[in-house]
Amino acid sequence: MARPKKDISKQRAVVIAFRVSQSEYVIIGNNAETIGLSVAEYIRRKCTGRSLPNKKVDPLDRKLFVELSRVGNNLNQLARVSNSGIRDPFNIHKQLEEVKMLLQQLKSNITNNDR
Repeated sequence: MARPKKDISKQRAVVIAFRVSQSEYVIIGNNAETIGLSVAEYIRRKCTGRSLPNKKVDPLDRKLFVELSRVGNNLNQLARVSNSGIRDPFNIHKQLEEVKMLLQQLKSNITNNDR
């Protein structure tokens, strides 16, 4: 039994060919691979204005991101205690702010990593 025929409006019967340089093709291919699409689907979505999926994150980076988020949550809990008005003999509040800024920089580096 054969597969049922697609509706004519859903068939991709028209072929559009255009030339790009090797460097342009590499850029297009890398962009498509980064978000997990074929080159054809990437170009199709870009040209028609359809949304593109979010950038894929490497599993190791994702694991690191989760761990950093957990550390950040713990820091927020400590900051809450620090801000509650309890005496702070070790200047924890300032140290917590510095660590929080470093965590934000690490998260930013992970999400903006262009591999």
